[in-house]
Amino acid sequence: MGGRPYSAPGVDDVQFTSDLLDRLEADLCVDPRRVYATGKSNGGGLVGLLGCELSDRIAAIAPVAAAHYAVGHPACDPVRPVPVLAFHGTGDTTIPYAGDADRGLPSITDWTRSWADRNGCRGTTTTRPLTTDVEVTRWRGCRRGADTALVSVLGGGHTWPGADSYSGGGYTTPTEAAELMWAFFRHHRLPKN
Repeated sequence: MGGRPYSAPGVDDVQFTSDLLDRLEADLCVDPRRVYATGKSNGGGLVGLLGCELSDRIAAIAPVAAAHYAVGHPACDPVRPVPVLAFHGTGDTTIPYAGDADRGLPSITDWTRSWADRNGCRGTTTTRPLTTDVEVTRWRGCRRGADTALVSVLGGGHTWPGADSYSGGGYTTPTEAAELMWAFFRHHRLPKN
């Protein structure tokens, strides 16, 4: 399952995810107000698409080294503000941080800023170091508490922060993406109906 909706004719990753959620919620003890989405690379692109298309079912999203291809994606018009915590390495040669117009890839900063705009963030934007090689940009004053932030791994490649790997242009960092995600996710729930 990838984030590129144009990659396979007749494949609907969003519908598959919705059907999967229906099944899991019917068969297991799942809190439907606390469903989150994360994924890396094409999976991260899918996470962005899920935020747009399933905002009534996904409480918050956290794409990692995401391939946000513009080609084939519908206009993003979520029914509610969606909290976003994006992760990306500035040295990623697979999905460049600065974007790649020839491949239809926006800059990661622009992509995250578009979510801040969608989420009605009107406060000050701040960028602060988290560690010597990681900085966090936060958009403030977002509607309904839809926090929007970008974790940039300075010199990092196409990797999951904290993973024991080296890929696509650079190293990973000891900063654990999963820990930062959970700290972010646990503060967000879907509103009660």
